[in-house]
Amino acid sequence: MTEQGDTATGARGRDTTSSSLRSEAPGTDPGTEVRSRKAEQSDRTRATLLAVARSLFAELGYAGTSTEEVVHRAGVTRGALYHHFRDKRELFEAVFVDIQAETRQHIRAASNSRSDRWERFRAGFDEYLNRSMDPATQRITLIDAPAVLGWDRWRELDYTLDMLQNAIAGMQTDGVVSAALPVDELAHLLRGVANEASHMIVSSADAPAERRRVGEVLGVILEGLRTH
Repeated sequence: MTEQGDTATGARGRDTTSSSLRSEAPGTDPGTEVRSRKAEQSDRTRATLLAVARSLFAELGYAGTSTEEVVHRAGVTRGALYHHFRDKRELFEAVFVDIQAETRQHIRAASNSRSDRWERFRAGFDEYLNRSMDPATQRITLIDAPAVLGWDRWRELDYTLDMLQNAIAGMQTDGVVSAALPVDELAHLLRGVANEASHMIVSSADAPAERRRVGEVLGVILEGLRTH
């Protein structure tokens, strides 16, 4: 509400003063706003590139996907692609990391749905195998990733080892698994079992049936670790 005594300055004067005050107000620096918009646009571009690349890698595989097709479907320039990723391999690794993060979230959600420590472990293990049924997970993380990233880098980025180590340590604390078993060695061996089980599912002509068979065998193996 404007006071009547301001009329001597005129409407134009009041607008100028108001504009000046607004420009000096904290948090309204035009340069900051421009940088913020640019950062948001950059994030959107990166997210679009990742989504398009994920779809193409899952459908055509790494070898069958070209950067030309990625930028075409994403509606961006080649310069925008190389601003975010050095090359196709780096783009693939970023997609791989995203899928790994999603899978980890699924495993945690499945595990957290149970209250018993052992049942949490089994639910997480089962969910890992269930994710092997996802086409993107199959093609990108299980088939192409070891060859594209190299065995050492693939293992380095694999999220399962620390999850297994934490789960085993917790079960040993509760007396569910013998404390005499070394955590690190057991976690590495179980990761190998999980990875091999996933590849068996992916390689099968009847993945759902193979998932059931693998699950039954794994259930017997895992129960052998349980102390009670």
